[in-house]
Amino acid sequence: MERRDFLKASAIGAAGIMLPSGMMHAAAAPAPAAAKKPANDKVTLGFIGLGQQVVMLLNLFLPMPDVRVVAGCDVYDIKRERFVRKVTEHYTALGEKKVKVDVYEDYQDLLARPDIDAVVIAVPDHQHALIGIAACKAGKDIFMEKPLTLTIYEGQQLVKAVRKYNRIVQVGSMQRSSNEFIHAANVVREGELGTIRKIKAYVGRDRTNPDTPAPVPYDLPKMDVPAGLNWDKWLGPLPTSFHYNADLNPAITPDKNEPFWARWRFFKGCGGGNTTDWGAHMFDFVQWAVGKDRSGPVEVIPPGYSYYEHLTYKYDNGIIVSEEPCSTRGQGVEIYGDDGWIKVSRGRYEASDKRLDMTGPITDGNITYYANDKHYRAFIDAVKSRIDPNTPIEVGHSSCTFCNLGNIAMELGRPVVWNPIVEKFMHDPEATKLLHYEYRAGYSLEI
Repeated sequence: MERRDFLKASAIGAAGIMLPSGMMHAAAAPAPAAAKKPANDKVTLGFIGLGQQVVMLLNLFLPMPDVRVVAGCDVYDIKRERFVRKVTEHYTALGEKKVKVDVYEDYQDLLARPDIDAVVIAVPDHQHALIGIAACKAGKDIFMEKPLTLTIYEGQQLVKAVRKYNRIVQVGSMQRSSNEFIHAANVVREGELGTIRKIKAYVGRDRTNPDTPAPVPYDLPKMDVPAGLNWDKWLGPLPTSFHYNADLNPAITPDKNEPFWARWRFFKGCGGGNTTDWGAHMFDFVQWAVGKDRSGPVEVIPPGYSYYEHLTYKYDNGIIVSEEPCSTRGQGVEIYGDDGWIKVSRGRYEASDKRLDMTGPITDGNITYYANDKHYRAFIDAVKSRIDPNTPIEVGHSSCTFCNLGNIAMELGRPVVWNPIVEKFMHDPEATKLLHYEYRAGYSLEI
Protein backbone atom coordinates (compact mmCIF):
# COMPACT_ATOMS: atom_id res chain seq x y z
CA MET A 1 0.00 0.00 0.00
CA GLU A 2 1.28 3.49 -0.82
CA ARG A 3 1.98 5.52 2.32
CA ARG A 4 -0.60 8.18 1.44
CA ASP A 5 -3.22 5.45 0.97
CA PHE A 6 -2.22 3.85 4.26
CA LEU A 7 -2.75 7.03 6.23
CA LYS A 8 -6.06 7.72 4.51
CA ALA A 9 -7.31 4.19 5.18
CA SER A 10 -6.05 4.13 8.74
CA ALA A 11 -7.82 7.37 9.60
CA ILE A 12 -11.09 6.00 8.19
CA GLY A 13 -10.76 2.58 9.78
CA ALA A 14 -9.63 3.64 13.25
CA ALA A 15 -13.14 3.42 14.69
CA GLY A 16 -13.03 -0.34 14.32
CA ILE A 17 -9.98 -0.82 16.55
CA MET A 18 -10.65 -2.50 19.89
CA LEU A 19 -9.32 -0.55 22.87
CA PRO A 20 -9.56 -1.18 26.60
CA SER A 21 -12.43 0.62 28.28
CA GLY A 22 -11.83 4.35 28.51
CA MET A 23 -8.76 4.31 26.25
CA MET A 24 -9.34 7.21 23.88
CA HIS A 25 -7.04 9.35 21.80
CA ALA A 26 -5.54 12.33 23.59
CA ALA A 27 -5.90 15.12 21.05
CA ALA A 28 -3.45 18.01 21.03
CA ALA A 29 -4.75 21.14 22.72
CA PRO A 30 -3.76 24.79 22.62
CA ALA A 31 -1.11 26.17 24.94
CA PRO A 32 -2.18 26.68 28.55
CA ALA A 33 -4.53 29.55 29.19
CA ALA A 34 -3.64 32.36 31.53
CA ALA A 35 -3.30 31.11 35.08
CA LYS A 36 -2.26 32.47 38.42
CA LYS A 37 1.35 33.59 38.28
CA PRO A 38 3.70 32.98 41.21
CA ALA A 39 3.49 35.69 43.86
CA ASN A 40 6.30 38.26 43.71
CA ASP A 41 7.75 36.46 40.68
CA LYS A 42 9.22 33.85 43.03
CA VAL A 43 8.38 30.27 42.01
CA THR A 44 7.94 27.98 45.00
CA LEU A 45 8.96 24.38 44.27
CA GLY A 46 8.17 21.03 45.81
CA PHE A 47 10.08 17.86 44.89
CA ILE A 48 8.35 14.48 44.63
CA GLY A 49 10.86 11.63 44.59
CA LEU A 50 14.12 12.48 46.38
CA GLY A 51 16.55 9.97 44.92
CA GLN A 52 19.88 10.38 43.15
CA GLN A 53 18.41 12.41 40.28
CA VAL A 54 17.03 15.03 42.64
CA VAL A 55 20.42 15.40 44.31
CA MET A 56 21.59 16.75 40.95
CA LEU A 57 18.43 18.72 40.18
CA LEU A 58 18.68 20.56 43.48
CA ASN A 59 22.09 21.85 42.42
CA LEU A 60 20.39 23.46 39.40
CA PHE A 61 17.17 24.83 40.90
CA LEU A 62 18.44 26.03 44.28
CA PRO A 63 20.82 28.72 42.91
CA MET A 64 18.08 30.35 40.82
CA PRO A 65 17.27 33.68 42.51
CA ASP A 66 13.59 33.51 41.58
CA VAL A 67 13.07 29.95 42.90
CA ARG A 68 12.35 28.86 46.46
CA VAL A 69 12.44 25.18 47.38
CA VAL A 70 9.99 24.65 50.23
CA ALA A 71 9.09 20.95 50.39
CA GLY A 72 9.95 17.40 49.37
CA CYS A 73 8.32 14.00 49.36
CA ASP A 74 9.67 10.46 49.31
CA VAL A 75 8.61 7.06 50.62
CA TYR A 76 12.07 6.53 52.18
CA ASP A 77 12.77 8.50 55.36
CA ILE A 78 16.54 8.71 54.85
CA LYS A 79 16.04 10.43 51.51
CA ARG A 80 13.69 12.92 53.16
CA GLU A 81 16.36 13.60 55.79
CA ARG A 82 19.02 14.11 53.12
CA PHE A 83 16.77 16.51 51.21
CA VAL A 84 16.13 18.68 54.28
CA ARG A 85 19.84 18.81 55.04
CA LYS A 86 20.85 19.85 51.51
CA VAL A 87 18.18 22.54 51.17
CA THR A 88 18.87 23.90 54.65
CA GLU A 89 22.62 24.02 54.04
CA HIS A 90 22.09 26.00 50.83
CA TYR A 91 19.88 28.70 52.31
CA THR A 92 21.93 28.87 55.51
CA ALA A 93 25.03 29.57 53.40
CA LEU A 94 23.16 32.55 51.96
CA GLY A 95 22.80 34.02 55.45
CA GLU A 96 19.32 32.82 56.43
CA LYS A 97 19.07 32.04 60.14
CA LYS A 98 15.85 30.04 60.13
CA VAL A 99 15.24 27.82 57.14
CA LYS A 100 11.91 26.02 56.85
CA VAL A 101 11.62 23.06 54.52
CA ASP A 102 8.94 20.41 54.99
CA VAL A 103 8.96 16.77 53.92
CA TYR A 104 6.19 14.23 53.42
CA GLU A 105 5.78 10.52 52.82
CA ASP A 106 2.57 10.91 50.79
CA TYR A 107 2.69 13.12 47.69
CA GLN A 108 -0.94 14.14 48.16
CA ASP A 109 0.07 16.00 51.36
CA LEU A 110 2.61 18.03 49.41
CA LEU A 111 0.18 18.73 46.58
CA ALA A 112 -2.42 19.99 49.08
CA ARG A 113 -0.24 22.98 49.96
CA PRO A 114 -1.60 26.13 48.28
CA ASP A 115 1.75 27.94 48.54
CA ILE A 116 3.51 25.56 46.13
CA ASP A 117 3.46 26.75 42.51
CA ALA A 118 5.17 23.84 40.79
CA VAL A 119 6.55 20.38 41.44
CA VAL A 120 9.51 18.40 40.19
CA ILE A 121 8.48 14.76 39.73
CA ALA A 122 11.45 12.38 39.77
CA VAL A 123 9.92 9.10 40.93
CA PRO A 124 10.19 5.75 39.08
CA ASP A 125 8.36 5.71 35.75
CA HIS A 126 5.39 3.66 36.94
CA GLN A 127 4.19 6.53 39.17
CA HIS A 128 4.69 9.41 36.69
CA ALA A 129 1.16 9.46 35.30
CA LEU A 130 -0.64 9.03 38.63
CA ILE A 131 1.32 11.76 40.39
CA GLY A 132 1.31 14.00 37.30
CA ILE A 133 -2.48 13.86 37.00
CA ALA A 134 -2.85 14.53 40.74
CA ALA A 135 -0.54 17.53 40.39
CA CYS A 136 -2.64 18.88 37.51
CA LYS A 137 -5.79 18.56 39.62
CA ALA A 138 -4.03 20.40 42.44
CA GLY A 139 -3.16 23.29 40.13
CA LYS A 140 0.61 22.68 40.06
CA ASP A 141 2.91 23.11 37.10
CA ILE A 142 5.26 20.18 36.53
CA PHE A 143 8.85 19.41 35.65
CA MET A 144 8.58 15.71 34.80
CA GLU A 145 11.61 13.49 34.48
CA LYS A 146 11.85 11.39 31.35
CA PRO A 147 10.58 9.02 30.04
CA LEU A 148 7.20 10.66 30.44
CA THR A 149 5.22 7.53 31.40
CA LEU A 150 5.54 3.77 31.69
CA THR A 151 2.76 3.02 29.16
CA ILE A 152 1.33 4.72 26.08
CA TYR A 153 -2.15 4.93 27.60
CA GLU A 154 -0.77 6.65 30.70
CA GLY A 155 0.78 9.27 28.42
CA GLN A 156 -2.52 9.83 26.62
CA GLN A 157 -4.31 10.40 29.92
CA LEU A 158 -1.60 12.69 31.26
CA VAL A 159 -1.74 14.84 28.11
CA LYS A 160 -5.48 15.26 28.56
CA ALA A 161 -5.07 16.19 32.22
CA VAL A 162 -2.40 18.81 31.51
CA ARG A 163 -4.61 20.54 28.96
CA LYS A 164 -7.81 20.15 30.95
CA TYR A 165 -6.29 21.91 33.96
CA ASN A 166 -4.17 24.38 31.94
CA ARG A 167 -0.83 23.39 33.40
CA ILE A 168 2.73 24.03 32.25
CA VAL A 169 4.87 20.91 31.81
CA GLN A 170 8.53 20.60 30.92
CA VAL A 171 9.73 17.05 30.22
CA GLY A 172 13.29 16.33 31.32
CA SER A 173 14.75 15.51 27.89
CA MET A 174 17.47 18.07 28.48
CA GLN A 175 19.30 17.43 25.21
CA ARG A 176 16.65 19.76 23.73
CA SER A 177 18.51 22.58 25.47
CA SER A 178 22.08 21.51 24.58
CA ASN A 179 24.05 23.35 21.92
CA GLU A 180 25.27 20.34 19.94
CA PHE A 181 21.79 18.81 19.71
CA ILE A 182 20.12 22.13 18.91
CA HIS A 183 22.58 22.71 16.07
CA ALA A 184 22.23 19.16 14.77
CA ALA A 185 18.43 19.38 14.78
CA ASN A 186 18.55 22.70 12.93
CA VAL A 187 20.86 21.28 10.25
CA VAL A 188 18.33 18.54 9.51
CA ARG A 189 15.17 20.63 9.87
CA GLU A 190 16.50 23.37 7.59
CA GLY A 191 17.18 20.87 4.80
CA GLU A 192 20.97 21.11 4.87
CA LEU A 193 21.29 17.34 4.48
CA GLY A 194 18.77 17.17 1.66
CA THR A 195 16.33 14.27 1.71
CA ILE A 196 16.91 12.10 4.77
CA ARG A 197 17.23 8.40 4.00
CA LYS A 198 18.68 6.61 7.00
CA ILE A 199 19.13 7.26 10.73
CA LYS A 200 21.06 5.26 13.29
CA ALA A 201 20.14 5.86 16.92
CA TYR A 202 21.88 3.93 19.69
CA VAL A 203 20.39 3.76 23.18
CA GLY A 204 22.97 1.47 24.76
CA ARG A 205 22.71 -1.82 26.62
CA ASP A 206 22.43 -2.93 30.23
CA ARG A 207 24.08 -5.98 31.71
CA THR A 208 20.64 -7.54 32.24
CA ASN A 209 20.13 -7.69 28.47
CA PRO A 210 23.30 -7.18 26.42
CA ASP A 211 21.64 -8.22 23.15
CA THR A 212 18.71 -5.76 22.92
CA PRO A 213 17.58 -2.60 24.73
CA ALA A 214 14.34 -4.23 25.94
CA PRO A 215 13.61 -4.81 29.64
CA VAL A 216 13.90 -8.28 31.18
CA PRO A 217 11.53 -10.15 33.52
CA TYR A 218 11.91 -9.31 37.18
CA ASP A 219 13.72 -12.22 38.80
CA LEU A 220 15.82 -10.65 41.57
CA PRO A 221 15.83 -12.41 44.96
CA LYS A 222 13.58 -11.10 47.70
CA MET A 223 15.30 -9.02 50.39
CA ASP A 224 14.18 -7.44 53.64
CA VAL A 225 12.72 -3.96 53.21
CA PRO A 226 14.97 -1.36 54.87
CA ALA A 227 13.63 0.37 57.96
CA GLY A 228 11.99 3.64 56.98
CA LEU A 229 11.05 2.60 53.44
CA ASN A 230 7.32 2.33 52.74
CA TRP A 231 7.43 -0.39 50.09
CA ASP A 232 3.69 -0.44 49.52
CA LYS A 233 3.72 3.25 48.59
CA TRP A 234 6.76 2.70 46.38
CA LEU A 235 4.84 0.04 44.46
CA GLY A 236 1.83 2.27 43.91
CA PRO A 237 -0.22 0.68 41.07
CA LEU A 238 2.22 -2.20 40.51
CA PRO A 239 1.29 -5.72 41.63
CA THR A 240 2.75 -6.90 44.93
CA SER A 241 4.68 -9.59 43.04
CA PHE A 242 7.38 -6.94 42.74
CA HIS A 243 9.05 -7.75 46.04
CA TYR A 244 11.80 -5.57 47.44
CA ASN A 245 15.35 -5.89 46.22
CA ALA A 246 18.02 -3.24 46.80
CA ASP A 247 18.52 -2.92 43.04
CA LEU A 248 15.08 -1.29 42.79
CA ASN A 249 15.63 1.20 45.61
CA PRO A 250 19.17 1.14 47.06
CA ALA A 251 19.43 1.23 50.85
CA ILE A 252 21.44 4.29 51.89
CA THR A 253 22.72 6.02 55.01
CA PRO A 254 22.04 9.68 55.89
CA ASP A 255 25.55 10.83 54.98
CA LYS A 256 25.90 9.02 51.64
CA ASN A 257 24.20 9.07 48.26
CA GLU A 258 23.09 5.98 46.38
CA PRO A 259 26.02 3.72 45.41
CA PHE A 260 24.45 3.19 41.97
CA TRP A 261 21.50 4.26 39.83
CA ALA A 262 18.34 2.40 40.88
CA ARG A 263 17.79 -0.47 38.45
CA TRP A 264 13.98 -0.65 38.38
CA ARG A 265 14.25 0.83 34.88
CA PHE A 266 15.64 -2.40 33.42
CA PHE A 267 12.88 -4.79 34.54
CA LYS A 268 9.72 -5.44 32.60
CA GLY A 269 6.65 -4.12 34.38
CA CYS A 270 8.33 -1.28 36.25
CA GLY A 271 10.63 0.06 33.54
CA GLY A 272 11.22 -0.01 29.81
CA GLY A 273 14.90 -0.90 29.69
CA ASN A 274 17.31 1.16 27.65
CA THR A 275 14.59 1.51 25.00
CA THR A 276 12.84 4.08 27.18
CA ASP A 277 15.60 5.13 29.57
CA TRP A 278 18.03 6.34 26.89
CA GLY A 279 15.50 6.25 24.09
CA ALA A 280 13.84 9.21 25.79
CA HIS A 281 17.00 11.10 24.83
CA MET A 282 18.19 9.61 21.54
CA PHE A 283 14.85 8.68 19.97
CA ASP A 284 13.54 12.01 21.22
CA PHE A 285 16.25 13.76 19.22
CA VAL A 286 15.30 11.78 16.11
CA GLN A 287 11.65 12.83 16.43
CA TRP A 288 12.68 16.47 16.86
CA ALA A 289 15.20 16.52 14.02
CA VAL A 290 12.92 15.00 11.37
CA GLY A 291 9.87 17.07 12.34
CA LYS A 292 7.85 14.24 13.90
CA ASP A 293 7.15 15.79 17.30
CA ARG A 294 3.51 15.09 18.22
CA SER A 295 3.53 12.31 15.61
CA GLY A 296 5.57 9.16 15.17
CA PRO A 297 6.43 6.11 13.07
CA VAL A 298 3.89 3.99 11.19
CA GLU A 299 5.64 0.63 11.49
CA VAL A 300 8.03 -0.92 14.01
CA ILE A 301 9.98 -4.13 13.36
CA PRO A 302 11.80 -6.06 16.11
CA PRO A 303 15.43 -7.17 15.73
CA GLY A 304 15.86 -10.60 14.22
CA TYR A 305 12.58 -10.53 12.31
CA SER A 306 13.02 -11.57 8.68
CA TYR A 307 16.14 -9.80 7.39
CA TYR A 308 16.05 -7.01 10.01
CA GLU A 309 19.12 -7.18 12.23
CA HIS A 310 18.16 -4.23 14.43
CA LEU A 311 15.05 -2.72 15.98
CA THR A 312 13.70 -0.67 13.07
CA TYR A 313 11.19 2.16 12.79
CA LYS A 314 9.61 3.41 9.57
CA TYR A 315 8.05 6.85 9.07
CA ASP A 316 5.37 7.58 6.51
CA ASN A 317 7.82 9.75 4.55
CA GLY A 318 10.19 6.85 3.93
CA ILE A 319 12.78 7.60 6.62
CA ILE A 320 14.18 4.46 8.28
CA VAL A 321 15.47 4.58 11.87
CA SER A 322 17.49 1.64 13.18
CA GLU A 323 18.59 1.20 16.78
CA GLU A 324 22.21 0.17 16.34
CA PRO A 325 25.69 1.21 17.49
CA CYS A 326 27.00 4.50 16.13
CA SER A 327 30.53 5.77 15.67
CA THR A 328 29.75 8.57 18.15
CA ARG A 329 31.10 6.51 21.09
CA GLY A 330 28.29 5.39 23.34
CA GLN A 331 24.72 6.58 22.92
CA GLY A 332 24.26 8.84 19.93
CA VAL A 333 22.59 9.48 16.59
CA GLU A 334 23.82 9.46 12.97
CA ILE A 335 21.65 11.02 10.25
CA TYR A 336 22.34 10.44 6.55
CA GLY A 337 20.85 12.51 3.74
CA ASP A 338 21.45 12.95 0.03
CA ASP A 339 23.63 16.03 0.67
CA GLY A 340 25.64 14.97 3.72
CA TRP A 341 25.61 13.45 7.19
CA ILE A 342 25.91 14.45 10.82
CA LYS A 343 26.77 12.53 13.99
CA VAL A 344 25.86 13.80 17.45
CA SER A 345 26.15 12.61 21.03
CA ARG A 346 26.69 14.32 24.36
CA GLY A 347 29.67 16.61 24.00
CA ARG A 348 30.40 15.53 20.41
CA TYR A 349 29.33 16.70 16.96
CA GLU A 350 30.69 15.71 13.55
CA ALA A 351 29.58 16.58 10.02
CA SER A 352 30.43 15.49 6.50
CA ASP A 353 31.69 18.94 5.49
CA LYS A 354 32.52 22.35 6.96
CA ARG A 355 29.31 24.09 5.93
CA LEU A 356 27.53 21.93 8.53
CA ASP A 357 29.95 22.64 11.38
CA MET A 358 28.98 24.29 14.64
CA THR A 359 29.99 27.90 15.21
CA GLY A 360 29.43 27.88 18.98
CA PRO A 361 30.83 25.72 21.78
CA ILE A 362 29.80 22.18 22.59
CA THR A 363 27.44 22.28 25.59
CA ASP A 364 29.28 20.37 28.25
CA GLY A 365 32.97 20.79 27.40
CA ASN A 366 34.93 19.84 30.50
CA ILE A 367 32.02 20.21 32.95
CA THR A 368 29.44 17.72 34.13
CA TYR A 369 26.64 17.39 31.57
CA TYR A 370 23.99 18.10 34.19
CA ALA A 371 25.65 21.43 35.01
CA ASN A 372 23.90 22.89 31.96
CA ASP A 373 20.85 24.56 33.54
CA LYS A 374 19.16 25.93 30.39
CA HIS A 375 16.50 23.21 30.29
CA TYR A 376 15.53 23.82 33.90
CA ARG A 377 15.65 27.58 33.50
CA ALA A 378 13.22 27.21 30.58
CA PHE A 379 10.75 25.54 32.93
CA ILE A 380 10.80 28.37 35.46
CA ASP A 381 10.45 30.96 32.69
CA ALA A 382 7.46 29.04 31.30
CA VAL A 383 5.78 28.90 34.71
CA LYS A 384 5.97 32.69 34.82
CA SER A 385 5.03 33.42 31.21
CA ARG A 386 2.36 30.68 30.88
CA ILE A 387 3.89 29.82 27.49
CA ASP A 388 4.86 26.20 26.81
CA PRO A 389 8.61 25.44 27.17
CA ASN A 390 10.72 23.66 24.55
CA THR A 391 9.67 20.14 25.61
CA PRO A 392 5.96 20.37 26.44
CA ILE A 393 3.70 17.46 27.34
CA GLU A 394 2.73 16.43 23.79
CA VAL A 395 6.37 16.30 22.70
CA GLY A 396 7.35 14.19 25.70
CA HIS A 397 4.41 11.89 25.03
CA SER A 398 5.16 11.33 21.33
CA SER A 399 8.82 10.57 22.09
CA CYS A 400 7.85 8.20 24.90
CA THR A 401 5.36 6.51 22.56
CA PHE A 402 8.15 5.98 20.01
CA CYS A 403 10.15 4.19 22.72
CA ASN A 404 7.27 2.06 23.96
CA LEU A 405 6.33 0.99 20.43
CA GLY A 406 9.76 -0.59 20.16
CA ASN A 407 9.27 -2.57 23.36
CA ILE A 408 5.83 -3.75 22.22
CA ALA A 409 7.20 -4.97 18.88
CA MET A 410 10.03 -6.79 20.66
CA GLU A 411 7.64 -8.40 23.13
CA LEU A 412 5.40 -9.66 20.35
CA GLY A 413 8.34 -10.71 18.19
CA ARG A 414 6.77 -9.31 15.04
CA PRO A 415 6.12 -5.97 13.28
CA VAL A 416 3.37 -3.67 14.51
CA VAL A 417 1.55 -1.04 12.44
CA TRP A 418 0.81 2.22 14.25
CA ASN A 419 -1.36 5.17 13.28
CA PRO A 420 0.22 8.24 14.93
CA ILE A 421 -2.72 10.44 13.94
CA VAL A 422 -5.20 8.64 16.18
CA GLU A 423 -2.58 6.87 18.33
CA LYS A 424 -3.84 3.34 17.73
CA PHE A 425 -2.55 0.05 16.41
CA MET A 426 -4.11 -0.96 13.13
CA HIS A 427 -6.37 -4.00 13.43
CA ASP A 428 -4.14 -5.56 16.09
CA PRO A 429 -5.96 -6.37 19.35
CA GLU A 430 -2.92 -8.27 20.65
CA ALA A 431 -0.73 -5.17 20.44
CA THR A 432 -3.55 -2.94 21.70
CA LYS A 433 -3.62 -4.88 24.98
CA LEU A 434 0.00 -3.80 25.57
CA LEU A 435 -0.90 -0.09 25.57
CA HIS A 436 -1.44 -0.42 29.32
CA TYR A 437 -1.67 -2.89 32.19
CA GLU A 438 -4.18 -3.46 34.97
CA TYR A 439 -3.49 -1.36 38.07
CA ARG A 440 -3.99 -3.02 41.41
CA ALA A 441 -7.08 -2.09 43.43
CA GLY A 442 -7.27 1.49 44.60
CA TYR A 443 -5.41 3.10 41.70
CA SER A 444 -6.86 4.67 38.56
CA LEU A 445 -6.07 7.30 35.93
CA GLU A 446 -9.24 9.36 36.28
CA ILE A 447 -8.79 12.95 35.20
